[in-house]
Order: sequence, then C-alpha cells, then structure tokens
Amino acid sequence: MALARIRTLTLVGLEGHVVDIEVDISEGLPGYTLLGLPDTALTESRDRVRSALVNSGFTWPNRRVTVSLSPAWLPKKGSNFDLPIAIALLVATGELEQKNCEEIIFLGELGLDGSLRFVRGVLPALLAATREGFHRAIIPSSNREEAVLVRQMQSIGATSLLSVIHFLSTGEREKEELLSGNDFSDSSAIDLSDVIGQIPARFASEIAAIGGHHILFIGPPGTGKTMIAERIPTILPPLSHERALEVSAIHSVAGILEKRGALSSIAPFIAPHHTTTAPAMVGGGVHIVRPGAVSLAHEGILFIDEAPECSSGVLDSLRQPLESGTVTISRSTGTTTYPANFLLVLAANPCPCGKYSGRGRSCRCSSLQIRRYLQKLSGPLLDRIDIRTFVEAPTRTEMASREIGESSSTVRKRVMAARAASAERFSGLPWKLNSRIPPRELRSRFAAEKSAMAFLHTELDSERLSARGFHKVLRLSWSVADQKGHQIPNKDDVEIAYLLREGMELLQ
Repeated sequence: MALARIRTLTLVGLEGHVVDIEVDISEGLPGYTLLGLPDTALTESRDRVRSALVNSGFTWPNRRVTVSLSPAWLPKKGSNFDLPIAIALLVATGELEQKNCEEIIFLGELGLDGSLRFVRGVLPALLAATREGFHRAIIPSSNREEAVLVRQMQSIGATSLLSVIHFLSTGEREKEELLSGNDFSDSSAIDLSDVIGQIPARFASEIAAIGGHHILFIGPPGTGKTMIAERIPTILPPLSHERALEVSAIHSVAGILEKRGALSSIAPFIAPHHTTTAPAMVGGGVHIVRPGAVSLAHEGILFIDEAPECSSGVLDSLRQPLESGTVTISRSTGTTTYPANFLLVLAANPCPCGKYSGRGRSCRCSSLQIRRYLQKLSGPLLDRIDIRTFVEAPTRTEMASREIGESSSTVRKRVMAARAASAERFSGLPWKLNSRIPPRELRSRFAAEKSAMAFLHTELDSERLSARGFHKVLRLSWSVADQKGHQIPNKDDVEIAYLLREGMELLQ
C-alpha cells in the first residue's frame, strides 16, 4: 500500500486538535516533502525518523515521499510527531497493516536508535483525544505516569519503535510497571506549626485561604514572611480530581510535571525570582507559547518575594490575570489562552534598608525614601490586594517558648468548613469564593448587618475608603464571618476586615 493515514494530536495552549498524518509514496526522484505548517522541530523529524527506521532494521523508501499533516491551516509543532510519521511510513511500505492502526492515537519522539523518548503535553493531549472519541493511545513509557490519569483512555507504553511494531503486529505489549491514577498525594514536608508566633500573619493567611483573597506581607528581613507564604498551600483544601488534572495538564505542557507529581492534591506553589521578566511571568515564547508563572500557579499560590525590586511592568502584567483568571498570549503563530486563577502573595521590606519596625528598630531611611520604596508597588495593583499585614520579628518570649502553634491540618479543617459554608451559600451561583462576589450582589443580597453597613458608609463618606475598597472590605467580612461561624457579617467582622484591608499605615 503506497498511501497510509495515522492519527495524532497537537496542542494549542491546553486545547488539543486531532491531526491526520497521511503518507504517500510514489514514483519519481527520491525526496521527502512535509506539508501542513510544521515548525523547525517537526521539519527535522525526517532525519530522526530515517535513522530510527534504519537502526531498527527497516529500509527508507528510495522513492518520492510526501507527508501531509491535516488540517493544513493548523500550525504543528514539537517532536511528538516522530512516532506517527514512522508508523505511517511503515504502513505505506507494507510493513504494517492499516487496519491494525485504526482508532489509535500515536505520540512520541524517536531517538536515532529507535528508542521512544518523553514528550511534553501528553496529559492534555489524551484528555482532548477522549473528547474526540478515541480510547487507545500508544505513548512513550516515560509518559505513562501522567497518561494513566486519563481513565477513559487505554494508554499503551512503549520504549522503542520495535516494541510498537510488535504490538501492532501481534497485540503483545511490553511488561509495564503497574501504575494507578487513583491515588492523591497529600503529604508535605512543611507545616504551619513550624512558624513561631506571628498570630496576626497566621490569621491573615487563614482568611486569605478561606475567601481566595490576595495578600501582602510587609516586614523586616528574617521575620518569616516567606516561611508563612510557603505554608499557605498546606492550609488550602485539597484539589478535586478535575482541578488536579487541569493543574497537571499545565505542568505537563511546561515539561515540569515530574517535579510536582502526576496527581498531587496539594495546591501548587510557584515563586519566581524578583528579577524575572514579564514573558516568564505571564507566558510566551517564539515558536512554542509556553505557560508562565501565573498559569503554573493556577489553583494555587503565586508568591513574589522582594516585590518592590521587580522590574517595571512585571507586577503590572499581573493585573489582567488577577481580574479575569486567564491569560491570553498573542504571537505570530496564533493566540493561546491559559488558565491563571491563582492566589497572589507578595512580600516586601518596609523600607530600603529593611529595618523599619513598629518596635523602634534603627532605621536610617527618611519618610520620603520609605514612601518612594513602597510606591514601586503601583496603585492599581495594590488596590487589587485584599489583605495587607505587617510581619514583626518574633519576641524573645515567643522564641524561648516551647509551645507549638496550630498545625496546618488543624487550620485546614477550619478553612474547609468555612469554604463549605460559602459553597452552600452560593449554591446555584456562578462563583464559589467570597472574593468573587459581584459588587451589585454585595450591596443587595450579600450585604452585612445594618450597623456594619453604616460603619462602611461612614468610612466611605469620610473618604478613608474608596468604592473598590468598600467592596473589598465587604468580601473580606464574609470570609471573617465564615471563619467565626456567623451566618451574616456583623460589625465586628466588618471592622476586622477593615483592619485587614486598610490597617497598614505605611501604605496610606
């Protein structure tokens, strides 16, 4: 048979598209033509496939070979096309039968010796294949850990081109290590009980976890800002199976899934350095648009230490993802959208020297220097931060105490109970977190008690609170009320929320 057709997938962001690979071998001068908007990695597949076939004991057809990738308008990229092109060539030369390759998705990069190597994005590709009605796939064995998470797909791992050919000819599979996609990883080496003292910062972190509120820690170096931020994922509720799959799919596209684990239920924690660039933060690339830090932190924490030291424009690039929960990247090859629903945690020193403190530390910075330093955090971004709290150094008494603070599991139980209360309250509504309540609903259905609303209106009239701050405090008050078990925020809840939102004198 001189014509063959094999199926594979290509990814545009997290969206998978089925691609038909057609190979035609005809008379004429020997040559190889690849059609269908391939990128550089795909164009180079000819030499990889040729060496893999020859080193596996097969011959390269000494005729005119035409490989067409359909749909032709869709850009194709990556090395995962190597295996399906090789299989299509073998079908076209009569080494394999077309009927044995029907309704199978092929993915994999070939080594020159015919070995199958790890490729990125297998998890979202297989999820897309199941939506298209496919239920069998042949993939590299090194990708099976993520592939078994797609329960509707029979994923067949292979270590080489020869093992794939043997399976298609006889139905016999390689011996594979038994893997299960049903286990959630719910262990962490860090715990909130490691933090000494810091009761206000711990409380602020708990409220942030309950309502999904963004938070800013300000304090001298070495007071525990980073330590507390790293432990916020341990008090967040475990990710559901669907959300864990979505998070793993993003990390699979980025090629870092092995660092996190195939199906970890712990919210991701991403901490880019303050010298990172805007494309690294939001995502980008020339030929392949990869997810940035905001997408890798989807359903988890994006932590930026030394926030005022970030380059101009980097922090402001977070404003659009903070509002929409997605990030759209446009390049010459097309437009890609990645999810970016994260909880932003910022940490900053109170002044250039870092020694300013309410306890009278020796700070040599002038009030103008302090103001200019904190003004590096732009007003529009700062206005999107719900909670601002000062982190003081632990006292001598706290350092000498042998009393251990609450553990992450204890705090997590309260967070889960509070979130369950809010989920019941928002049943049938398009949002589930207090931080997502629309302004119109806050002024009507989800208003606080009359005395609490009167307090807020007084602050608004005296111009100590902006319109956006008014709604932010109301949303925060619902999280405080849920933490305390109140059905509706009272005046005390609103006052606590007001202090969490506006209590930082340095930022006023």
